Amino acid sequence: MNTGKLTGHPVLRTRRLVLRPFAMADSEDVRRLAGEWEIADTTLNIPHPYEEGMAEKWISTHSTGFDENTSLTFAITCRKDGKLLGAVSLTVQHSHSRAELGYWIGKPYWRNGYCTEAARAVTEYGFTVLRLNRVFAMYMTRNPSSGRVMAKLGMKSEGIMRQHYKKRDVYEDFAMYGILRSEWISESEVTR
Repeated sequence: MNTGKLTGHPVLRTRRLVLRPFAMADSEDVRRLAGEWEIADTTLNIPHPYEEGMAEKWISTHSTGFDENTSLTFAITCRKDGKLLGAVSLTVQHSHSRAELGYWIGKPYWRNGYCTEAARAVTEYGFTVLRLNRVFAMYMTRNPSSGRVMAKLGMKSEGIMRQHYKKRDVYEDFAMYGILRSEWISESEVTR
């Protein structure tokens, strides 16, 4: 288990993406992309409407999570032009060697595989650098696209949590998916 202090927020690169820390300069793009109803509707913590100042407040929390070694939040950007596409994060529980994976992609960039590519890079970072034993994620069952991302990562369905969270006065069912380091290693060896 790696419980040591992280030094310097990592920047991850994939074939098409750069995953980097958010900057205040990203706030208007965050507000525009996360402010779409379709994003807020199927994510637990994104409000609608997404008002002035909310993006800045959200971005300002990232350094605390990083400094306290409890979370890593990455801006998903296009490698070619630096355009912001969305966000991906790990919320780490070191005492259990696990992290929750979270993500969203702006609506104009859906159906391009960006979310899967970013989530794969962050999951790999969790297993190889943070030495996690488990990465898990949850999605609202009425958002099966999010579940497809999890399945593409090799995550296994672990069940449905009925009416687990309440959003806008509606109790939502959430599906839980997870993958263990041993499974990640086995999958990685097969795809090499």
